[in-house]
Amino acid sequence: MASFKIEGGHQLQGSITPQGAKNEALQVICAVLLTAEKVIINNVPNILDVNKLIFILGELGVTIERLGENSYSFQADKINLEYLESSDFKRDGSSLRGSIMIVGPLLARFGKGYIPRPGGDKIGRRRLDTHFEGFINLGATFRYNKEEYFYGVETSKKLQGTTMLLDEASVTGTANIIMAAVLAEGTTTIYNAACEPYIQQLSKMLNSMGAKITGVGSNLLTIEGVTSLGGCTHRILPDMIEIGSWIGMAVMTKSELTIKNVSWENLGQIPDVFRKLGIQLEKKQDDIYIPAQNGYEIQNYIDGSVLTVADAPWPGFTPDLLSIVLVVATQAKGTVLIHQKMFESRLFFVDKLIDMGAKVILCDPHRATVIGHDFKSQLKATKMTSPDIRAGISLLIAALSAKGTSIIHNIEQIDRGYENIEHRLRAIGAKIERIEE
Repeated sequence: MASFKIEGGHQLQGSITPQGAKNEALQVICAVLLTAEKVIINNVPNILDVNKLIFILGELGVTIERLGENSYSFQADKINLEYLESSDFKRDGSSLRGSIMIVGPLLARFGKGYIPRPGGDKIGRRRLDTHFEGFINLGATFRYNKEEYFYGVETSKKLQGTTMLLDEASVTGTANIIMAAVLAEGTTTIYNAACEPYIQQLSKMLNSMGAKITGVGSNLLTIEGVTSLGGCTHRILPDMIEIGSWIGMAVMTKSELTIKNVSWENLGQIPDVFRKLGIQLEKKQDDIYIPAQNGYEIQNYIDGSVLTVADAPWPGFTPDLLSIVLVVATQAKGTVLIHQKMFESRLFFVDKLIDMGAKVILCDPHRATVIGHDFKSQLKATKMTSPDIRAGISLLIAALSAKGTSIIHNIEQIDRGYENIEHRLRAIGAKIERIEE
């Protein structure tokens, strides 16, 4: 176990480049299982969750070569399907939620896919029904071992294209079903599909491998099945969640910061939501420039009512940034209601912020009202534990702005989503060190 020791109250200065997107990486790395040919992926983030997935693929028989600091080649020409029923896989797969996305490619190419009930963040129920209902619609047989918490889908013949309406616009569910459908016989139509930039990236990558996916960028996808896919080279987008994190760090520490190469066209509502909190940020070519700001005022609605920031499927605001928006609001001028619709445990970290002096009312598991200090009362340092990735980075932002020295335990949660974060923060002036225990 490791911890971060953070001396708060220091301004940051300079520029920082976002890592490759974690959520895209987990999808496109699973997609290499769809072909026996070599696939090269660039801008792969060096983070715990992605490295776990790469390890699982290596154990599954994928030949993996690291071409550079953030580039890999994968070749899935010697897959060992026996690993899927081993105790090692039940242990390895259960530690990573993203491992669920190996099931679609394996089912499409080899006729079977298994997964232990995956782990990950403690942010509430994250059901898998969408994934398996999609596989069943394509002709697979589903089974579940309740004693071992082990899921499986199998088919003795080629998957068959069909028309399906997803019960929810699940990002990982959509990705899994797309990867299963690209090798199915006939045409698959997916309505209420997720259409996040990362789903678009996966679809573009698969099309470059020979898939026939149309409707990319919409919630209605049409997939004409092909008999096989080839290799390709693919580059992962910058991580929009990390970009939002750097915006939060800059304004909470009253810092001037430039975030480089952010892929503005894929940020959606993120810049506008931060602007609604009163934050100044400028587009400079493909960078975000944030000037030093001594304060920022939350905009009310045009009728004067209190602003609500809520999550929604793309192109709505991503739930992964609500924790960061909440922390940023603690030092704003004004009041905002944070409505976390998708996960019922993601706001429970606010007790740590209250301990630091923030004015936050947890209305229920999904809603919190934040009354900002307008920097008239600085947060106070404390000891805390990171419950999940996004709460962890939010607490880190709070600690960077706080008076005194804070300790954050269980930072493995932060390592799951952020690459070499203490080194990158020190490079722009943060006082942070990792303490190994």
